Amino acid sequence: MDAFAATKRADATAGQEPVTRAIDLYEAIARSLKYNLDARVEELQRDLKIRDFERASLNMLPGLVANTGYAARDEFSGGTSQSLITGQQSLEASTSQERKLRTADLSFSWNILDFGLSFVRARQAADEALVADEARRKAINRIVEDVQTAFWRAVSSEKLAADLRALGWRVQGAIRRTRALARNNETSPITAITYERELVEIKREVEHLEGELRVAKTQLAALMNLDPATRYSLVLRSKGIGPGRLGEPEQMVDIALRNRPEMAEVALKLRINRNEAHAALLELLPGIQLYAGSNFDSNEFLFTNDWVNWGAKASWNLMRLVQYPARRASVEAGDELLNERALAVTMAIMTQVYVSRIRYAHTKKELATASEYLDVQTRLIEKMRIQAGEDRISEQTLIREEMNTLVARVRRDIAFSAHQSAIANMYSTVGRDPCTPEFVSENGVDAIAQLLRSGNGWHDAFFRVAER
Repeated sequence: MDAFAATKRADATAGQEPVTRAIDLYEAIARSLKYNLDARVEELQRDLKIRDFERASLNMLPGLVANTGYAARDEFSGGTSQSLITGQQSLEASTSQERKLRTADLSFSWNILDFGLSFVRARQAADEALVADEARRKAINRIVEDVQTAFWRAVSSEKLAADLRALGWRVQGAIRRTRALARNNETSPITAITYERELVEIKREVEHLEGELRVAKTQLAALMNLDPATRYSLVLRSKGIGPGRLGEPEQMVDIALRNRPEMAEVALKLRINRNEAHAALLELLPGIQLYAGSNFDSNEFLFTNDWVNWGAKASWNLMRLVQYPARRASVEAGDELLNERALAVTMAIMTQVYVSRIRYAHTKKELATASEYLDVQTRLIEKMRIQAGEDRISEQTLIREEMNTLVARVRRDIAFSAHQSAIANMYSTVGRDPCTPEFVSENGVDAIAQLLRSGNGWHDAFFRVAER
């Protein structure tokens, strides 16, 4: 078991392009499309269903069976005949078979009923492969949304860590100086403790915000299928995905209902269930089997040692007539269930579209407010730095406002991350695919990232279509 675990740990990230530079948003998405193990599992599930379809298609072929055999005995097989009239032996003992025999035959058979059932099963297997493909699409959409959310939170976390390191020593120094002033009676102990409390309060808020963001980089590494111990950095080569003006809600609902994998999945399962009804009807019919064969027998007593035979036979399983009402009731119940599920999925998708629009508008407003607050705080700290340079305010007051500025910057980054997450959620809500699985399998990370970076009808096209 130890060897198995060690092998699987090494195999989990084997065969991947190494990280040689800072990763931007589109490379992060490209790596998740290329290497994410959840997506890979869904892809292999689809491949398995395709193999099942190919196997089911081969069941439609007729049977072709070759047989050969050898038989021997120590004595001849023979016998006599008895007259039915006199009861006396009418012939002396004789044989018509050699002691050693070789036989061979090549038989062709085709059951028309089995062919019809195999055709229906092959169609069902093809639809099962399409269902697996929709499940893969759903997983990809979820992963891409998660990558965009984790990327922006990880970027904010990196920026916050750098700012905290730069400010941390100054905060500790200011607290020490304040305590020294209180010990020397150069300031009121209550004033010193109050100032220290304010600094600790701000520091606590920053650390709380940092806790929300700190795990984002590890989550992003998991989505890209990087070892959690891998050290990598992030880079901003874009300002984020901005959709611009949204289309009308009804247009977005129409796009979502046509694109979402959940709707396609229910439609395919309905078709599979209806094909099951066709299979149940076919099983009521009698089976007609056609056969022909070429035969050889080495027995020298035979007049002809090789010959061709052919024929037809029919069989009818009458118990199918008894079973059919239950089969039909089961199919009808399944059809009713899937139709209700289709309605539930339709309502869920419609609701998700409206919720995603509300979330988008709300996060956009929150981002504007956070940016406005950060702008005010930035202008305030600039003025206070000038006054601190002129010794008109204390360093403690300046540090407190710098901490407040840091909090404002972090809140603005979190609001920006939430807004980008809302945009990503909108793409997955309408079922937009970033690129085809064939392109992902045939190209490397750089080519996939470049395709995503260029737009490729992914994020840009949706809003153009929605605005028509």
